[in-house]
Amino acid sequence: MKQLRNTFSIIGCILAGMLTSGLVWAEDTASVLMVPKGILSIAAYPAPPLELSDIDGNPFSLAQEKGRWVFVHFWASWCGPCRREIPAIQSMVEKFKKLPLTFAIVNTAEDEDTVFTFLGLLAPDIVSLMDLDGQVTEVWKPRGLPSTYLVDPAGIVRYQALGGRPWDEDGYRQFLMGLSAQSTR
Repeated sequence: MKQLRNTFSIIGCILAGMLTSGLVWAEDTASVLMVPKGILSIAAYPAPPLELSDIDGNPFSLAQEKGRWVFVHFWASWCGPCRREIPAIQSMVEKFKKLPLTFAIVNTAEDEDTVFTFLGLLAPDIVSLMDLDGQVTEVWKPRGLPSTYLVDPAGIVRYQALGGRPWDEDGYRQFLMGLSAQSTR
């Protein structure tokens, strides 16, 4: 009995070490992913509704993305960290075009002219969703801008990043590629 207790104690220490060092068990791939600095593994909860049209008028629904990881990103043109971060997001979107990862880039409460001008200068290939009245952003309750949520293939929010991140750096790209490998469609 004492030996069994010691074995469980050792396993517990190993798991605690993995969690505190930023390693997270990826359930669907039976592998370990390194969570980059600034991405928080949070208590899982069902993603709030997200139904918006993009700047071109095309509808988007998070519910229709089941089976894929979704990168939900809230931003605004007046936000300094957003301005610095958006070119890195564009770079990542271009590199991940063929991967099963959906990007839902949500502008918060700005008009189409402002968004069009901003993206034309810094990220011309990103097509932003338009939360014109800020109501969707209010439901998601980001603690500030920019805020990113990573929603798993079952529609559960698993990770959050507050503030700007260098999304085009290797650690972030590898993490997102590992998540996308868990997509079922």
